[in-house]
Amino acid sequence: MANKYPGVGLDIGTMNFVSARIDPSTGKPAFKKITDAYIELEVENVKTLKLSNISYDEVDDVLVVTGEKSFQMANLFKQEVQRPLSKGLISPGALKAQKILNNLVFSVLDVNYDSEHCFYSVPSNPVDLPEQDVDFHRELFRRIITQHGYVAHPTNEALAIIYSECTDTNFSGLAMSFGAGLCNVALAYNTVMGLNFSIAKGGGDWVDSHAATATGSSAARMCMLKERGGFDLSKASHESPETDAIALYVRTLIQNCLKSLSDKLRKDKSDHSLLDNIPLIVSGGTSLAQGFMDVFNEEFENIKKTKGFPISISEVRQARDPLNAVASGLLVLARNEHS
Repeated sequence: MANKYPGVGLDIGTMNFVSARIDPSTGKPAFKKITDAYIELEVENVKTLKLSNISYDEVDDVLVVTGEKSFQMANLFKQEVQRPLSKGLISPGALKAQKILNNLVFSVLDVNYDSEHCFYSVPSNPVDLPEQDVDFHRELFRRIITQHGYVAHPTNEALAIIYSECTDTNFSGLAMSFGAGLCNVALAYNTVMGLNFSIAKGGGDWVDSHAATATGSSAARMCMLKERGGFDLSKASHESPETDAIALYVRTLIQNCLKSLSDKLRKDKSDHSLLDNIPLIVSGGTSLAQGFMDVFNEEFENIKKTKGFPISISEVRQARDPLNAVASGLLVLARNEHS
């Protein structure tokens, strides 16, 4: 099948999988998303699923509903949804999760073309969780994507944001991707990556779990309040102990990530001393919470006043489309392979 615009970017996130392609009718990127979650149901529930017009897969003799519909089924059957990725990565022993991940990847990639290039996101090694196996994660998804007929290219998640957001600085920038599982960080100068790492205590899940423990609530409720609650994280007082806890842990998360970044840059300062002023790009789903950027800017100014920041930052800005920035940057690379 001929395709005028081959190439696809695939953001593999703890919360969502997002693919990006060029829409032939508009010449602009088009995105497809599926929530990275599932619920297991007994086979006798098949009639309920059919009546609800909900699609499902059968994995290891159980019914599996994936994506947004899994939350509906969880409420109906009073169960918790499960996530095949934890802290941004897949565990080597999670065989059922691997099968589900295969289905999720296929659902967002759809049709492929002969030898089509797919650039997919891979997190950096977490500095605060060194036992996490990034190599297994990278190679598992390489195998899944290749099995679906693509030429697979693993690419650093935060570097993809620089390709999406820093065309005006010749792909030079510093990116922080606040996802559900990790905060990924990368520094690049003229497309060349000079620094990359991730922070396990920098993801939205960390905020949700700690706020839930502090208030005796559930992580799912904390996530809902954080993303849809309509309160401002930057305000001094909030509506309830739950929102107070969320605001406190978001600020702590930002402080931890900026400190880790500053320490890393300071340690390797000789490698980055010749950098021009570069932008600092903030992205990821967690950064969409109301008031997040206000808190981020406040804490960034605090660290500059107290310790100074090791490199010169021209501006701090949020990605134009934080949920799709990684997939957009990966698409830039995929399209380049076909040019």
